[in-house]
Amino acid sequence: MNGTASVPGRTGARTPGRTPARGRRHRFLPPQHGAWAMLLLPYVAALTVTGPRWPHLPLLGAWLAGYLFSYYALQAVKTGRPDRVRPQLLLYGTMAALLAVPVLVVRPAVLGYAPLYALLVAVNVGYARRRRERALLNDLASVAQSTLMVFVVATVAGVPSLELTGVAAAVFAYLVGTVLYVKTMIRERESVGYRRASVAYHLAVLLLAVVAWGWALAVVFALLLLRAAVLPGRRLSAARIGVLEIIGSLLVLAAIAAHWA
Repeated sequence: MNGTASVPGRTGARTPGRTPARGRRHRFLPPQHGAWAMLLLPYVAALTVTGPRWPHLPLLGAWLAGYLFSYYALQAVKTGRPDRVRPQLLLYGTMAALLAVPVLVVRPAVLGYAPLYALLVAVNVGYARRRRERALLNDLASVAQSTLMVFVVATVAGVPSLELTGVAAAVFAYLVGTVLYVKTMIRERESVGYRRASVAYHLAVLLLAVVAWGWALAVVFALLLLRAAVLPGRRLSAARIGVLEIIGSLLVLAAIAAHWA
């Protein structure tokens, strides 16, 4: 998962109104609120279908700590100043490694996903070096990383990963649509081409849902198509956009549960 915010660091003076505790939180938590939905949706969607096993708990911790580690690692790549984020790298790298140990002991097969993750992270690193983290291909690499978690959860549960191909496809389709839609609302709000691409993509996914995934997901993707067609051009705050995407994630999760669980 790629990082895009400026590197936390010390400045000569304290920002007015910011307490020391809040400053420490900002140093150790990325200001990427939308990333949490991207991280949690694939995990919870897969868990809904496979059912929980005890290794899923440390898996979740390792997954979240791994994202936090990657965020600050990419900041180090982008700025060439790893010393500025060394505490974060040590903390989250250690947490991810320790939490991954019981998962690997119980299900060593999850190591089979490591080459795919390495390839996708390499894409993130390449864009971070060029300071182009907002590029569409970089976002899609991050979406693919998140979607792979569906199969990891299945492997940890002892369920053949192919049985969750439909779940992974639905999650991937939603997250790609979110990337396109959010771009039309913020960074590409003036681009007619992006709006058309977003609407066309959502329409194609709706047709796929009707044919392959059943009524529950079809209804959800119809609503997502409506928001992709109507909302761009309207001046919504980032907070409101985020709230709508949280609602969208919950609707997709509910539809997946209705269809596959």
